[in-house]
Amino acid sequence: MKILRIGTGAGFSGDRIGPAVDLARSGKLDYLVFECLAERTIALAQLDRLGDPAAGYDRRLEQRMRAVLPDCHRAGTRIITNMGAANPLEAARRTAEIAAELGLTLRVAAVLGDDVLDRIGPCVLEETGRPASDLGDRLVSANAYLGAEGIVEALARGADIVICGRVADPSLFVAPMIHAFGWPSIEDHRLIGQATVIGHLMECGAQVTGGYFADPGVKDVPDLATVGFPIAEVSQDGTAVITKLPGSGGLVSRATCIEQLLYELHDPARYFQPDVVADFSGVDFSETGPNRVAVSGGAGAPATGRLKVSVGARDGWIGQGEISYAGPGAVARARLAGEITTERLAPFANLIEDMRVDIIGLNAILPADPSAPEPREVRLRVAARCTEIEAARAIADEVEGLYLNGPAGGGGVATMVREVIGIRSAYLPRAEVETHVHMFGEPA
Repeated sequence: MKILRIGTGAGFSGDRIGPAVDLARSGKLDYLVFECLAERTIALAQLDRLGDPAAGYDRRLEQRMRAVLPDCHRAGTRIITNMGAANPLEAARRTAEIAAELGLTLRVAAVLGDDVLDRIGPCVLEETGRPASDLGDRLVSANAYLGAEGIVEALARGADIVICGRVADPSLFVAPMIHAFGWPSIEDHRLIGQATVIGHLMECGAQVTGGYFADPGVKDVPDLATVGFPIAEVSQDGTAVITKLPGSGGLVSRATCIEQLLYELHDPARYFQPDVVADFSGVDFSETGPNRVAVSGGAGAPATGRLKVSVGARDGWIGQGEISYAGPGAVARARLAGEITTERLAPFANLIEDMRVDIIGLNAILPADPSAPEPREVRLRVAARCTEIEAARAIADEVEGLYLNGPAGGGGVATMVREVIGIRSAYLPRAEVETHVHMFGEPA
């Protein structure tokens, strides 16, 4: 029986590269999938592209490709990724150049079609009930969540590397299963539902191998410093074993898999994806050996015929500053520093939409506990969302000014000013979104 081996090379854009290199060097994978595109990531990438038409793809694409391409080429491991972000065509072009620089002959595909900015205007935003066109020149991006079909086409055309923009995370894993097993139709909802279960388990990397699961003394995980990324060993019928490389750190268990299965779910029986409405309610896990968990029982129903669109818009600016206080009276000095900063920012009140003054170590996440001993060190954080950049800069400047103009003993100032890209949701009929595949290095 044919077993397809798919590894996760990244679970987010800033993920560690070492475990992906280990997977590539193992020579045991058919596919290595890098899932690097969060909801806001693509809108920020669109801003990059506005400043430079050749930009807009993941900033670590080159680093990752140089790290894994030689070993993947040697082992025949194909790569699938959404590191194309806002510019998959340029990302594919650059990847083809990197391969050539490394002396490798590889076919690189760009999957296009998710950018629907030119037709989002009439679509109603879920958050406001108003058309997206109401955002005017604040509108930055609109990217539809594509399914597996574009990746399947690229693989059928012989792509060694497939680079996408916005694709539903599980679809990155569903596509190689469809291609490798020759499943006759994406309309086989049971198979595609089960494949979506596997993709959902794999998409976040070390979350399923114990990284995010770990809680010392409650849920202990061994050797997290060398945590390995997951491997799915998939059978023709869609059942799979989730595992990791022998000798790598972390843990694959029934519990880690259950936690990851429930990640981001609303209704487990109706998990809306572009390929299928997946049904996770009958999923079963069984431990078949150390760090080996068998998964089965996924199902599905026909997709809705609509694609979710992530709409990005300029939403002002964030200004933030932090400063630390330690020793006797640390909390009192931090409180005073916060009061001083708030008063000094009064001239910008009409430009500040929301402001928080937190004492990290006391009340930044949970309410302060009056019965607890006063901490010996705390960190003041002042952060605000502003309509104009000058107000955001004023917040950072006033916190920095506390060095000599506020209470005694402050130190370790860090400031940040950044533009805010807000994300809204809308829907487009699937028929209005057409997928295209552009190949680099395809034989004439």
